[in-house]
Amino acid sequence: MASRANAMLSRASRMKQKLQTALEASVLEIEDVSYQHAGHAGVKGDATETHFNVKIVSPKFEGQSLVKRHRLVYDLLTEELQSGLHALSIVAKTPQEVGRS
Repeated sequence: MASRANAMLSRASRMKQKLQTALEASVLEIEDVSYQHAGHAGVKGDATETHFNVKIVSPKFEGQSLVKRHRLVYDLLTEELQSGLHALSIVAKTPQEVGRS
């Protein structure tokens, strides 16, 4: 039953749930920009929930390179990437990096 309820959530909601749980984010913003990619190669049918901007601030990124931070986000979203998520734009920072801005 839990998987059925999860399937009814929007992709953005599922992504937020997965990222928040695993990364204990203090900031997590997910923006659906799929409408900007309608008609582009690689987008099948209507461009619904295929392209997202993700901004995440997490202490779990401490000591991780930018590549490792992105890999962690992609790994957490593997299921979404296999089921229609086409592209992510990721900003991944530690709380200390945000504090310096």
